[in-house]
Amino acid sequence: MERSRGSHFLGAKLRGLRHEHRITLEDLSARCAQIDPQGAPSVSYLSMIESGRRSPSETLLELIAGVFQREARWFVDEREEFVPARRPRTDGAPARIAFEPSFLFSKDLLQAAIPELLSQTGTTGRQFAHLLIRSHQEISRNEYPDLERAAERVGGRAFPLSVDDLMSIGRREGLEVRWFDHKPVRARDRESEVRSVMRSFYEPPATVFLNQALQSDHARLKFDLASHIGHKVLHGGDGLRSPHATGGEMGESPDSGSPLHANIGAKDVLLAWRDFECSFFAGALLCPKVPFRRLMVKERHRVETARKLQVSPAVVMRRMTKVSAYPHWHFFDADARGQFLAVYRGNGIPLPWGSMTRASDPCPHWGVFRVAAGTQSQPSSQISVIKQDHGWQLYCCHTIRTRDMAGNPHVLSVGIDLLPGLAANHADEAGIADAIGEDCLRKGGQAKIGRTATQAIREVANILSIAWVDEALSQSARIICPRSSRCPRHGNCNVAPARRARDINDVKQEILLASR
Repeated sequence: MERSRGSHFLGAKLRGLRHEHRITLEDLSARCAQIDPQGAPSVSYLSMIESGRRSPSETLLELIAGVFQREARWFVDEREEFVPARRPRTDGAPARIAFEPSFLFSKDLLQAAIPELLSQTGTTGRQFAHLLIRSHQEISRNEYPDLERAAERVGGRAFPLSVDDLMSIGRREGLEVRWFDHKPVRARDRESEVRSVMRSFYEPPATVFLNQALQSDHARLKFDLASHIGHKVLHGGDGLRSPHATGGEMGESPDSGSPLHANIGAKDVLLAWRDFECSFFAGALLCPKVPFRRLMVKERHRVETARKLQVSPAVVMRRMTKVSAYPHWHFFDADARGQFLAVYRGNGIPLPWGSMTRASDPCPHWGVFRVAAGTQSQPSSQISVIKQDHGWQLYCCHTIRTRDMAGNPHVLSVGIDLLPGLAANHADEAGIADAIGEDCLRKGGQAKIGRTATQAIREVANILSIAWVDEALSQSARIICPRSSRCPRHGNCNVAPARRARDINDVKQEILLASR
């Protein structure tokens, strides 16, 4: 009886800990198999442990405890209860505004005001459409199960897929492939010219045109094929989608000379949404959720895994933010000028200045801007702190340099919010973030991370199986901010002024204080 009771408490602790870290039974079994292939428990056996019907051996308990960076004795100590971590923060969704007074936000007024807003700010219809889609992604946590199911039905969850596999799938869906030869050209993109190359395009009802240069670039060839298959499957191949070209701004393809102050049209939103759907489908086809997640856990979320799969680093980065059981991710794709081409902020990280236009005063300490401005060719991992009203926030990112097919340099950066992971592991997340932030503040903006914080973050890195979080601990943490002119450092932040201009509300408060 005592053994059964002890098994029940152990199982309840294991189940609670697993749910806290969003690890499935399948994931836990796979993680154990990575450590000890012979002694790893099956999914059904883990389920019986959690329900109290089985007691793990000491060896197995040590194995499971190692995955969660716990002592084995914690699981059998009935005085130590499992208490879910408290998360005072929001779910990471972007901040919203209250539509008050509500009569000013009527449909008719918004339909009139939005085009005027875009015209006055120089925002194109396509940029606004991408902003809408980005907000939709962030609010929905990037969950598009219908697109996932469509890709799994077409690909049968086969992984990895070769070029021949995709060609075969395309033929099965009724597609014809034709090749063309076209070199990079100078194309107009809003007010400037860019070096661009036409990679591929879809011609209805069922013809895919591919640039012969893709034959030596299997990663991009596979993505383009998968995306065009998606268009045929999702939209019947009606041709209402943008061509695949590199060298543009939002969504990569140049704006085809559209006027700078063009009003938004229904087609802008439709094409942008179609492009997003086909792109998401392509990622799900090339990297099916379950097998790709297992591979990422095995490879400790190393972006270099892209080479093994013959897919682009951007596909791996974007897809890992979707398939991971840990939901607090962000992703940036920027050009060498510091202008964002793609953004995802599932963790609600403040967006660096320069999402729609080139950054005028970007904080140079963000990983994405630091790599863009630097000359190093090696990937860079960085732990960062941001000072906000409710305290210091703590993030880790991994940033790499790459080039598009036209030869234009890009910087890709993927990252996570560390605080929810620390909270799930019952660490003092606020204290750790404050200690790192204040130490960086005292030391001019960056500082080595202390032993206690290092240990806590390393445990989270091991639980989540993310190698680049562990690698970042060997570097100094850095203060970052949405704009360099709002840097909390004492003095200035490279381009930031030493003191900010006074706010009119400060003057108001001085007058009120003097009148008392």
